Amino acid sequence: MAITPDTRETLVLGIETSCDETAAAVVARSPAGHGRILANVVRAQWEQHRRYGGVVPEIAARAHVECLDEIVRQAMGAAAIGFADLAAVAVTAGPGLIGGLLVGVTTAKALAMAHGLALVAVNHLEAHALTVGLTEGLRPPYLLLLVSGGHTQLLLVRDVGRYRRLGTTIDDALGEAFDKTAKLLGLGLPGGPAVERSAVAGRPERFALPRPMLGRPEPHFSFAGLKTAVRHQAQALAPLAEQDIADLCAAFEVAAAESVADRVRAAVATAAAELEPRRHLVVAGGVAANRRLRAALAEVAASAGYALNVPPPALCTDNAAMVAWAGAERLARGWTDGLDVPARARWPLDPDAAPALGFGRLGAKA
Repeated sequence: MAITPDTRETLVLGIETSCDETAAAVVARSPAGHGRILANVVRAQWEQHRRYGGVVPEIAARAHVECLDEIVRQAMGAAAIGFADLAAVAVTAGPGLIGGLLVGVTTAKALAMAHGLALVAVNHLEAHALTVGLTEGLRPPYLLLLVSGGHTQLLLVRDVGRYRRLGTTIDDALGEAFDKTAKLLGLGLPGGPAVERSAVAGRPERFALPRPMLGRPEPHFSFAGLKTAVRHQAQALAPLAEQDIADLCAAFEVAAAESVADRVRAAVATAAAELEPRRHLVVAGGVAANRRLRAALAEVAASAGYALNVPPPALCTDNAAMVAWAGAERLARGWTDGLDVPARARWPLDPDAAPALGFGRLGAKA
């Protein structure tokens, strides 16, 4: 067994396959609740999806099947441990693309059964929500803004396993809006970094784009109208010059950042009483890497007297270290799952929240 600073540390293997990243990681948690990453391996699939302009679920699932075993081996090798050193296998069991989730959950069940390990089914949103505990040692309560390709939500994180959803998107997630804008303007994928790169040379004041939901008391989001406004401007200018694209990207970024900042202000007002005196705004998800958005949120936090906490970029995007950490936190509380635990395409963190997007035979959306 590898020598660690605290031999009482609990080691957990994490597996993440909810979308188009295949990832495995090993995280250590001390009895005092301190965490450290022993290994974190992520393999992206963008080259396999690029020609289609977005993630194709069947291709994503097949890619997970082809490489997950090797990714797990790499993580275990980088951590310099064997399966006998582990206490548990934690796996993203939802929400996400069901094909990819099934690959990860089935692999985790097999490893748990073969090596006599505890199994912990992790909600992908909870993994994002708790990442700052791993990176900064920040404990709840705090206000969380989750902005990714699949989710845009404001959550009051009361404790591990205890969440109150304050707001969610009524249409597109912010990352999805970035991706669709990038595709519309011919910038390719991943859309967020592509739009941000182009926006550097842009003049945002050239286009008057809407700020959806501005001033509304409930902290919900909407980005479909903003995306449509970009399309109308692009169609009016076609064929687009490089400067046109840069200006549209800059205008889109500014409008999105101002919209999100306004929604966060509404959430701060809603959650203020529950957060006193610990005022922390945590931002997680891939879109948290956007510099203009982070600057806007820093202003909101400062004006409200909040500290802004953002995990490192590599731990904002989908990864298995956050899954392993969420699993370790749940394991420390004695929460494990049986081998019959299902993969769930939909799995809201706050099942009691009124659905802003509706629900169908699969249940409420996340």
